[in-house]
Amino acid sequence: MEGNIPAGNKKIVLVGNPNVGKSVFFNALTGLYVDVANYPGTTLDIACGRCSSDVVFDTPGIYGISSFNVEEEITRDIILSADVVVNVVDAVHLERDLFFTLQIIDMGVPLVVALNMVDEAGREGLKINVQLLEELLGVPVVATVAVENAGMDELKRKICLARPGRVEPFLLERLSRLSPPLSRAEALLVLEGDPAVSRRCGVQPGKERDALYRNRRERVNRIVARVVEESRAGAGIAARLGHWMILPVTGFPLLLFTLWLVYELVGVFIAQIVVDLTESIMTGYYEPAVRSLIGALVPPGSVLNTILAGQHGLLTMTVTYLIGLLLPLVTGAFLVLSVLEDSGYLPRIATLIDRILSWLGLNGQAVIPLILGFGCVTMACITTRLLGSDRERRLAIFLLALGVPCSAQTAIAASVLAGPGASYMALYILFMFSIVVCTGILLNRFLPGRPSPLLIELPPLRLPRLQNVLRKTWNKSYSFIKEAFPLFAGGMLFLGVLDIFGLLQQIRNLLAPITVNWLHLPAEAADIFIMGFIRKEFGAAAVLDLQMLPLQKLVIILTLSLTVPCIASTMVIFKERGWREGLLIWSAVLAMAFFIGGVAARLLEAFSQAGAVQTPALFGMIILCLAAVLVFARLPLSGKAS
Repeated sequence: MEGNIPAGNKKIVLVGNPNVGKSVFFNALTGLYVDVANYPGTTLDIACGRCSSDVVFDTPGIYGISSFNVEEEITRDIILSADVVVNVVDAVHLERDLFFTLQIIDMGVPLVVALNMVDEAGREGLKINVQLLEELLGVPVVATVAVENAGMDELKRKICLARPGRVEPFLLERLSRLSPPLSRAEALLVLEGDPAVSRRCGVQPGKERDALYRNRRERVNRIVARVVEESRAGAGIAARLGHWMILPVTGFPLLLFTLWLVYELVGVFIAQIVVDLTESIMTGYYEPAVRSLIGALVPPGSVLNTILAGQHGLLTMTVTYLIGLLLPLVTGAFLVLSVLEDSGYLPRIATLIDRILSWLGLNGQAVIPLILGFGCVTMACITTRLLGSDRERRLAIFLLALGVPCSAQTAIAASVLAGPGASYMALYILFMFSIVVCTGILLNRFLPGRPSPLLIELPPLRLPRLQNVLRKTWNKSYSFIKEAFPLFAGGMLFLGVLDIFGLLQQIRNLLAPITVNWLHLPAEAADIFIMGFIRKEFGAAAVLDLQMLPLQKLVIILTLSLTVPCIASTMVIFKERGWREGLLIWSAVLAMAFFIGGVAARLLEAFSQAGAVQTPALFGMIILCLAAVLVFARLPLSGKAS
């Protein structure tokens, strides 16, 4: 990247604490778009774009550059090579954010401070003297409301005026005594005991971190006392609602109400009404038109005709599945996720269920990748990087691979099971919930280590901005269709070729011991599992075309939901956990999926009379099994410290 910056142009680096809006600044400065959300950890990678002839870098949210984690180390090295640093500061949390600002100032890097969210600070009754803050810091300070583009033009002008800020004389004197002489930034990091910078400079790490941090904290307190005037008489409705969301007595009813709203929107309105409409258009008008056109050009019954417009036609079934079925479902699911992300509700759910997740070996912060997994498991696996320990990342990825179906798959499951009745959807949810909980409890019991305590910032509760929600929904839906199209087309072509040469029937026969004997499904279910390996929702969508009993539909949807995720997710799992552990996760999830599917088939048959499931009895049976696992988990493990 260094080589791509022309001589004389600047390297501008955006830094700041988590969830202060850096990505909005990056979008405004470069004209590009990276995800923006109201929860910490949205930016996990370095984004790069151009602002005129300069290059802008967006970095992960961090609280300082002290080599405590990978994000801090990466950001430290980018700052060390920066021409200008733009430090985005949350005006509501000035006392917290200025600590990082003073560290950058102490490094002597040319700096501009963007004092963001001044509108929210005003609503909180906080009045900040921007001119005095600029004078005390010694660097330009610009008041902004980035989501409304307020202050962005002034910020662009002041980037040219960036300069090193005010530093206390004792620190300059202390830095100058280091031998051999180092740059001010490197000298500061050496004094603070940064092992990597000390090693690069060939000196021993210093031991003055505590003293420097105490001095910096005292300076922050003095500055905040002078520039912030608080006149808040009472909290607004958003603050009260945000508080209710994390109290168990009100938080769980609010969470259940939210989940019911999501089901009504995605599972009922979109999965049944909208999809019925789009599917009828595709099957009633689009497919006949395409078959008629292809039939006029290519003889019916020929190999080419079969591949293009046959049972697994490239131009018929691929387009119908993608446009008629998946596009409305995926759009609806991403719309819901975007609203949850931008409202600030996700961190509150994390706080609410922190204690519950500790049973699974996770803390409440894991709820963010787990919920994002219902949008896209691939993205969720990457988001596990925000978890505090390798053990938690391993647990979260395993649970994502096993028991968290993506948006398209969830919506298709709702569409398939809506026909047999709501009790089948309730059973599906209970099965999936129990499997994830039991797996998490057992992994937590036998994997060495303990969950780390929850340290998460609660952002202000906000009304999501319609423009950002729609843009994010469009971007994610478009990316999904763009990524899925070649895989769907390839899958259809693969099935079509197998069918033409009679190999499909041979594979069905080969898999019959699993599909027919173990899962009690029709032999044609093998086609669904074959496609599910390419893209799970593709296999799930094919369930709609297969004539089966309601029990069989529940078994195949359950088994398919538990099988390993799509190719993209699998590759990310391998990347995040390494090939050896990734392969182990992949194999374990696949074996568990088919084993559980067969057990579920027998349970459903055992609790059925005249083809109808005795739902209350089966519910009781599953809950008893769940309780047994919970009791087992509480028993002391021989050889393990309590």
